Amino acid sequence: MHFASVGVSKLCFLFSLALCALLLILIPVLQSSQRQGDLPLPRPHARPPPGRKGSANTLRNPGGLVVPLWETGAATVGKNGSYTGQGGAGDTIRNGDPLRGRTAGQGGRDLHVQGPGRRGLRGPEGGSFPGALGTKSRDPLELKDIFIAVKTTRKYHKSRLELLFQTWVSRAKEQTYIFTDGNDQELRSRTGANVINTNCSAAHTRQALCCKMSVEYDKFIESQKKWFCHMDDDNYVILPGLLKLLSSYHPSQDVYLGRPSLDHPIEAAERVKSDGTVSVKFWFATGGAGFCISRGLALKMSPWASLGNFISTAEKIRLPDDCTIGYIIEALLEVSLTHTQLFHSHLENLQRLPSDSVLEQVTLSYGGFENRRNVVSIGGPFSIIEDPSRFKTVHCQLFPDTDWCPRRRTYRH
Repeated sequence: MHFASVGVSKLCFLFSLALCALLLILIPVLQSSQRQGDLPLPRPHARPPPGRKGSANTLRNPGGLVVPLWETGAATVGKNGSYTGQGGAGDTIRNGDPLRGRTAGQGGRDLHVQGPGRRGLRGPEGGSFPGALGTKSRDPLELKDIFIAVKTTRKYHKSRLELLFQTWVSRAKEQTYIFTDGNDQELRSRTGANVINTNCSAAHTRQALCCKMSVEYDKFIESQKKWFCHMDDDNYVILPGLLKLLSSYHPSQDVYLGRPSLDHPIEAAERVKSDGTVSVKFWFATGGAGFCISRGLALKMSPWASLGNFISTAEKIRLPDDCTIGYIIEALLEVSLTHTQLFHSHLENLQRLPSDSVLEQVTLSYGGFENRRNVVSIGGPFSIIEDPSRFKTVHCQLFPDTDWCPRRRTYRH
């Protein structure tokens, strides 16, 4: 009986071992199939619509990267200053470096093709950065969201500002801030609180220019507006184009838009505390054509730009105001300038701009005393003698309801 009891116990023990082994084999299999059943099905990837080939407004960089900036088409500025437009063929931007353009990365998150030492721009969590994919912000951009700074000097209050007030500033009076270097009661009565005497020197020197830019920056930060756009007093701002361009980006992201006056990065000697110098290279947007900076990026500039720090930063590289802006953004913050051909200054040959594309730009300019013929080619009711800058002609084409514009008809370019 004792031996029989031992045999039964051994059989029970072996059966228990076999059952445990079977369970150990089956449990992982059952858990794996359950997990697979709980996983969500992958969402199909939407394929982008095929783009047009051979667009007249397409710019290609040496690397062949084509980057849509914003759609062209019929554009209007509403009564409240909001932008509405009809999509069309895409215009593009080009960076000087083939690896420095904006494009959509895989998954719609990495939105910057990075060059050496550059940070990529990333959109909100789980989404894309408006602009790089041609998308717009949920809230429509309005003129009231833009801080337009016009730099001038007292001797140009009559000859230059009078033309601006008559044309584009009349459509954005509350959004335009005049930064000058002397008191002018007549100018102040016309513009109200939007004229700022910087108390800077009237000389066209590096120090005076940086002094004014320092005040511009501080006033923009105080304004709580979404975009900072710097202009010169010989620029015509095409407001529908400006709204359309900025609507392609989000103000919380790092956006620096403009046109370089050089075809290569500038090299500067950066002075360091140990009395030595370090060579730095960076792109900058020329102030003569105008440039725009998002509020998100402007806030990051604060350690080097706010409360007079801009002037001390400029002294480190001994360069003018627009170069210092590029130095802070590109060299210190490592954010790339977005090159755009939509900004124009008197330094370029404006007659080469096709007549049928003039109204699609963002800024225009005109030649000074040294080259009065350097103006855009556009037909209209005013002769070159009546309108030597062509600003009045452009304005009447954009806003034919202006009271001093002749009755609209078709003009030859």
